[in-house]
Amino acid sequence: MLLREEMMVIAKHAGEAIMDVYENADDFEITQKGDESPLTKADIAAHEVIVAGLQALDSTPIVSEEGRVGDPMSSNTCWLVDPLDGTKEFIKRNGMFTVNIALMQRNGSRWKPLIGVVHAPASGTIWTGGALVTTDRRGPEGSGPMMVQPSEGKVKLVASGSHRGEMDESFAEAVGDHELVRMGSSLKACIVAEGSADLYPRFGPTSCWDIAAAHAVVEGAGGIVVGPDGKTLDYDLVENVLNPHFLVAADDRWTEIWVQHQ
Repeated sequence: MLLREEMMVIAKHAGEAIMDVYENADDFEITQKGDESPLTKADIAAHEVIVAGLQALDSTPIVSEEGRVGDPMSSNTCWLVDPLDGTKEFIKRNGMFTVNIALMQRNGSRWKPLIGVVHAPASGTIWTGGALVTTDRRGPEGSGPMMVQPSEGKVKLVASGSHRGEMDESFAEAVGDHELVRMGSSLKACIVAEGSADLYPRFGPTSCWDIAAAHAVVEGAGGIVVGPDGKTLDYDLVENVLNPHFLVAADDRWTEIWVQHQ
C-alpha cells in the first residue's frame, strides 16, 4: 500500500533528525513542558519533519504531542503523531524510543487507528500494520510478516522500565507464572505484535499518541488492545487526550483478569 510506504519514509526521516541530536552531545538540551514532562530538541525536530511530510501528502488534520495542524473534528480521518515516544528513555540514552505515526478514523467524537507506523531509530527497526494493511517488521534483526504467538508455557509479560506500581504487581501476580521483560516506549506493544511477548498491561498515565500507532500494529498482527472494560480501546483526540488503563495482549485469555483488576 503506497500510503504505508509514504508514512514509513516520513518516520525514518524523523528518526534521522532524532539521531542527529542523540549522537551530538552539544545538542542534548532538556527543557520542561507545562505538565513537567521533558522536552528535547529531538522532539521538536522530529515534529517538524513529520508535519512537513504529512502536509506534503494531503490536507488531513494533524494531532501531534508537540502541536496541531487543522481541526480533527472537521474530518473523518486524522493523523495522530508522537514525534518522540520515550523521551525519558532518549535522555537515559538506552535506545528505547520510537517515532509513532497513525492514521485515525473518526466515529462521532471517538477515533480508532487504521494504519500505524512505529519506528525505532536507534535499532533501525520499523513496525507497520493495521486494519487496512498486513502487519510486518523491517529491520537488521529480521524482516517479514508478523503475527502474535501466545505462549503455551510461561507467560511473557512486558513492563515499563520507568513506571511500575501496586496495580501492575497485583495483575502480574494474578496472571501467574510469568517472565518479566523490561522495555520503554511503544516498543512494549510492538514486541507483543511480533510474538516476543504475550502481555503489556498499562496502569500508568498515557496519551492517545503514545499507543495508537502500535495499537494498529498489534491488531494487524492478530492481537488485541482493550480498555478497562475489556472492550477495544478507542481514543479522544480533542477533549481528553489521556487514555484509560489498557491491556495489549496476544489473545483474550487474560481479559477477564484484566477487568477484575480495574
